[in-house]
Amino acid sequence: MLDTDAQNQIGLIMQLRRRGIRDADVLRAIERIPRELFVDEAFSEHAYQDIALPIECGQTISQPFVVAFMTEKLDLNPTQKVLEVGTGSGYQAAILSQLCRRVYTVERWRELQKVAEARLAELKITNVTTIIGDGWLGWPPQAPFDRIIVTAAALDAPAALLDQLKDGGRMIIPLGENRDTQQLVQIDKTAEGLVETPLLPVRFVPLVHGRVKRD
Repeated sequence: MLDTDAQNQIGLIMQLRRRGIRDADVLRAIERIPRELFVDEAFSEHAYQDIALPIECGQTISQPFVVAFMTEKLDLNPTQKVLEVGTGSGYQAAILSQLCRRVYTVERWRELQKVAEARLAELKITNVTTIIGDGWLGWPPQAPFDRIIVTAAALDAPAALLDQLKDGGRMIIPLGENRDTQQLVQIDKTAEGLVETPLLPVRFVPLVHGRVKRD
């Protein structure tokens, strides 16, 4: 007999299918990664509901549909190198790790980076590298990237991230002045220039400049 988390996991996958997620590899990745490991114990009973949940440092773990949708839009393959801006709980990075060669993920809060790193280690995920840094600056030493995913909202796509996107690459990023006007946007770097495609309304925390420094 399946335990409650496994039953809830199956229920979530069915819900994602009903909402239009069709990529079988993305759905399998979500099925393999236990979301309950990435949420605060106080919210564990809600881990498989299709809702965002609060995490440490005033941040959130994204709604599973948004995680699946953004991942599907990245159109990943196993040879690609991905930059994630905004590690947060580490859940999105764990999903990405199942679908590409290497994930580099930048977080401005050391507390979040350490907890996410521990969760990834517990799952024996070895193709994700975490770093403390300024997400606006990306990660130049590892550029260019085949794909970039940004899990916090900016008014415009940061120039440094666009520079670090490989020719032919794709970025998925929420853009907008505030949480009531944000749109998830797909940016493709083509021979003719950058092509922006609006995808759907979203509500992300803001992409903040700089890393958090403690006294």
